[in-house]
Amino acid sequence: MKRRLPVTLFASLLAVTSPFALASCGEEATPPPKAPTRPVAGPAATAPVQAPYGMNDTPSSARPYDLPAETGQPAMNARAAAFYQGGLQSFATGDLVNARAQFGQATQADPRAHQAFYSLGVVQERLRDAGAGASYRQAFTLVPDYEPAIVAYAMLLARKSQLGEAERLLNEKRGQMPKSAAIAATLAEIKSLQRDTGSAQRIAQEALKINPDYRPAMVIIARDHYRNRRLDLALYALQAILDGFEPVSENPPRDRDNAEALLLRGLIYREQGQRAAALEEFRKAVTRRPDLVEARVQLATYLLEAGNAQEALPLLEGAVRFDSEHVAAHLNLGDAYRLLERYADAKREFDWVLGRDPNLAQVHYDLGLLYLFAPAVPGMTPKQQVAEAIKSLTRFQELRNKGQRDDSEELLNRAKLKEGELNAAAAAAQPAAPPAAAAQPAAPPAAAADGGVPDAATDK
Repeated sequence: MKRRLPVTLFASLLAVTSPFALASCGEEATPPPKAPTRPVAGPAATAPVQAPYGMNDTPSSARPYDLPAETGQPAMNARAAAFYQGGLQSFATGDLVNARAQFGQATQADPRAHQAFYSLGVVQERLRDAGAGASYRQAFTLVPDYEPAIVAYAMLLARKSQLGEAERLLNEKRGQMPKSAAIAATLAEIKSLQRDTGSAQRIAQEALKINPDYRPAMVIIARDHYRNRRLDLALYALQAILDGFEPVSENPPRDRDNAEALLLRGLIYREQGQRAAALEEFRKAVTRRPDLVEARVQLATYLLEAGNAQEALPLLEGAVRFDSEHVAAHLNLGDAYRLLERYADAKREFDWVLGRDPNLAQVHYDLGLLYLFAPAVPGMTPKQQVAEAIKSLTRFQELRNKGQRDDSEELLNRAKLKEGELNAAAAAAQPAAPPAAAAQPAAPPAAAADGGVPDAATDK
């Protein structure tokens, strides 16, 4: 009796139930699974940091277990390795600016340290630094088969909507590296982003035939089903990754702690209204990968909806450290600050969001709440606050989805009532005007010297 899923069973299980997934050829893959590796950075090396990743069709990139087996590549020198380790430590705490500096110093200390160039690119990409692409290219120029940098560069092109260029690069590298599951799986991701679901499923299955334990290919299969609204198939694929099938002793989960799979299942559960299950998946994803910004934002959103701003706050502060340009993270962070009565901090976050997307309806709603209910917003009078509340809520109603039901009309009425009360209070506080002086009778005309009526002739 087999104690594990057959090599091609993961793909063939999907094929049986979906016209979009191609049936397995039934042959066992001969290459053994690639072993996770450590960076070639001296005796105290740790795995390189992972590249940016998100859901909602944001491309994924290299994860720690994507690393290829090293084939005698030289270690970076001791000075570069020290800078590299410092960069990893800074990244782990979300100090990306310092991490960028440390990785940059590592590349200067050893211009052939390909992993340092890759990690520099990872941090540059998160910081929206235009140099990220050059760093990735330098990494796989130094080591042409260095999969993490190739994958990360292709995904960077995809994020810039250069899907055709990403596909060209991967096809070229696939010709040079036909046994690379990572290159094949990344090409499947590109095909999925191009909405070519048939090719995406086929190529992802080819990646699994090369390496049956290549987890990213499994996640890409599930994510492609998710993008194309085949939620049942997505959940089925995720079950194989996270839970396995009965009897679990014979068909164990392929990667029960896979953070991307946990995030994806949480998104599906949320969409299906399974709040408790979704919350648990997001929690596990954040625990597994603290740098996974989308999982932090999703978990914090649930906590804010439950009024738990205290627990949401560190999640969101961490999210903006790992991705300073994440609009939803800043928006929710502002709401957490508002609920915790840190009104100046809340306004700063909302103003940041307005600067990035002035037509985002939700930020105007949140500002309306801030102005209406905060006892005092620094630098504003109560009258200014209520005027801004009315302005923000009115703008929200102009931008919201048509037919959307919300409480903005009630809030507007409260703001206008408050404005009337402030105006009435201001009018009552004005000092009363003094009463007008009584009219005095006009003085009689001066009498003539002789006491008689002045002579008209003499008065000319």
